[in-house]
Amino acid sequence: MTLLAKFNKLNKRERYAIMLGVGVAVIFLIVQFIVEPIFNQAEQKKQRLQTKSVMLEQMRQWQVEYNRLTRKADMSKSRFRNRKRGFTLFAFLNQLAGEAGIKDRITNMKPTKKAQKNSPYKLSRVEMKLDAITLEQLTNYLYKVETSKNMVEIKKISISKKDKKQGLITAVLQVETFET
Repeated sequence: MTLLAKFNKLNKRERYAIMLGVGVAVIFLIVQFIVEPIFNQAEQKKQRLQTKSVMLEQMRQWQVEYNRLTRKADMSKSRFRNRKRGFTLFAFLNQLAGEAGIKDRITNMKPTKKAQKNSPYKLSRVEMKLDAITLEQLTNYLYKVETSKNMVEIKKISISKKDKKQGLITAVLQVETFET
């Protein structure tokens, strides 16, 4: 006996139940293997799009940062090229101290130079001690150092009171720049 013959022998209610079961199974298979993968693909595409959008925004931020750093590097190169030939940090700080009127207050100037790996430049550092100066004199000197176009930077500063009555202080500065 074939399957169709057995099916025809069943009563009407049993045939409807079997047809309903087969229909539910067919609908389940259609949903499982056709509809759901389509929705999953759409969701995956949406997630990939969101990920790519985040990556694009990050790349734009990096581009802005890169452009900023490039401009800063170009400006530094320009300032470096425009420095007087034979520039030394020691002589520069000494000259500024003379301009600020505190050259006679320098009690110690200790220069050091350190070669940089993979670079033609040397890190030049001067540690200097200024004794018995006013806060105004120190401020004037620091302003001259920091605003010069010679790419000089004050890395450390230590200030202590020298004479409370006269308002004098002692300052120890560590100043750095790059030299060829």
